Amino acid sequence: MWEYRGQKRPPFAQEPAIGQESVWDYPRPPLVKPCDRLVVVATDGITLARSTRTVRVMETASPPGFYIPEADIDWAQLKETPGSSVCEWKGVAQYWALASGDMSRPVGWSYPDPIPEFGILRGYVSFYPGRVDCYVDQEKVRPQAGEFYGGWITDEIVGPCKGEPGTGHW
Repeated sequence: MWEYRGQKRPPFAQEPAIGQESVWDYPRPPLVKPCDRLVVVATDGITLARSTRTVRVMETASPPGFYIPEADIDWAQLKETPGSSVCEWKGVAQYWALASGDMSRPVGWSYPDPIPEFGILRGYVSFYPGRVDCYVDQEKVRPQAGEFYGGWITDEIVGPCKGEPGTGHW
């Protein structure tokens, strides 16, 4: 959790209403929790994934990400892309594109061999809400700002969130 001079949230953080969460109350390193809410990922009327067995990753200043078990994904719709990136917390990410789409524009990612503290993510995939349609309990998710980030913004989340203009120093 962010803390500065005894404050739980920075002065610019939005105050959450009842039933909302501030991204500034999430811890660093991230917290991973099982989640039984209905999560659906689709594109052009095709369901890519549907699950009530997800895990939710919450990290300071970022909207949460939902990771879906591989068993709940339609793998005929996805293809592994070349390249990878490294998360300081989770390890090396592998990327996934639509099988019928541009291989240079991944729609999801996974951690096939996460660092031990995030081993729960092995066998799970998350998706970019700005590149495919993502839903949590039928609410359409809004994407986190910034081309690299994959956070899922719903009405229950308040920020401001990392990735928005002027947040590069977070």
